[in-house]
Amino acid sequence: MWYNTKATALLGIDYPILQGPFGGGFSSAELVSVVSNAGGLGGYGAYTLSPQEIYEADRQIKAATGKPYNLNLWVSDTDAPGGTVSDEQFELARQTFKPYFDEAGIPLPEKPGPFKPRFENQLQAVLDIRPKVFSFMFGTLPEDVMEQCRRLGIKTMGAATTLDEAMALEKTGVDLIIASGFEAGGHRPSFLASSEASVTGTFVLLQLIREKVSTPVIAAGGIANGRGIAAALTLGADAAQVGTAFLACDESNALPVHRRMLFSNAARYTTLTRAYTGRLGRGLANRITQDLLGKEKQFLPFPLQSMFLSPLRNAALGQEKWDMALFWGGQIAPVLKHTRAGELMRSLVEETTAYFNGLKA
Repeated sequence: MWYNTKATALLGIDYPILQGPFGGGFSSAELVSVVSNAGGLGGYGAYTLSPQEIYEADRQIKAATGKPYNLNLWVSDTDAPGGTVSDEQFELARQTFKPYFDEAGIPLPEKPGPFKPRFENQLQAVLDIRPKVFSFMFGTLPEDVMEQCRRLGIKTMGAATTLDEAMALEKTGVDLIIASGFEAGGHRPSFLASSEASVTGTFVLLQLIREKVSTPVIAAGGIANGRGIAAALTLGADAAQVGTAFLACDESNALPVHRRMLFSNAARYTTLTRAYTGRLGRGLANRITQDLLGKEKQFLPFPLQSMFLSPLRNAALGQEKWDMALFWGGQIAPVLKHTRAGELMRSLVEETTAYFNGLKA
C-alpha cells in the first residue's frame, strides 16, 4: 500500500503525512494530538518557548495522545552579531516604519536590549522529554547532539532548501530530510546560502535530493490534498508535510482572522518578505510588503525586526487594519477546503488512496 514507506516505519505512524510544526505561537497541543491520533505525525514548533514552556506544551500533548509526535526547534535563532545592532541601523529602521506606526497611532519602540540565543537551553528540554521525533531548521546539529539523540531513541529530521543543505544534513546522520520548497508558508529555513538564493520548488528539490542522497526525504511546500501527497510519493518522497492546510484548521493556534484570511481571496496573493521578522518568509501580500519591496537593507536582522514590529502588528490586528498585518500562508492556500483537522486528515488519506487505487484499476 502507498502508506507503507520508510518514513512510516521509522516514525512509527500509520500514514506518511506530517503536520508542519508552526513556531511563533501558532502550534497547539490539540492540533498535534488530532493529527497523531489519526495516524499522521503531529508537529509542535517550540523555537520561541522557554524550556519550562516546552515542558508544559509536551505535558499537554502527552495528555491528549499516546502516539508519536514531533517537537521542532531552530538551530540558529539570531542573525544579529552580538544580539544587537548599531544605533544608526536602528534609527534607519525607525524612520522606514515611522509612517505605519503614525497611522496606527502608536509610538515608535525604543531600541531593544541584546538578544541572547536560546537554542542550547531549549535543546536540553527536548533531550529531557525524549520525543519520538525531533525536527530542526536553520542548520545542522553537532555530532555529540546527534549521538545523544540516537542513544535516547529520538528520530531526527532536518530541513533543507537546497541539494547542498540536504547533503550536509545527510553527513550528520539525520534519520530524515525535509525538502522545503519555496511554495511553503512561513520562514525559509536556509542555512548554507541566502534564502533569496535558495528558492527551488518542492518537486524539483525533491528530485534533486533523491538523485544524490540516500536518506529518506519528506516533501514540504505546496501540498494540501491527496493529489499533492500522491505526486510527492510518486516522485520519490517517503512522506509529505502539510503546513498551511493545517494552520487554517480551527485546532491551530492561529487567530480566527488569520484562519479566515487563508480562505479568502487575499490568499491568492502571497509573497516572500523580510519586513516583519528580518528573515525571509512567505505570507499573504499586504501594503507594507509591497511598499517596502527592495528596501531590505533598512530592516533589522532577525529576531530584532520581529521584536521591533510586534507593537505595530498588535495595533494593526486590534484596529482591523488587515493591510498592515502579516498572515503567514503558502501558495497552496486557494485550494483549502477543510476547517477541522480530523476532516482534513481523513480527506488526505481517502484522496491519496483513491488516486493509487485508480492507477491499479
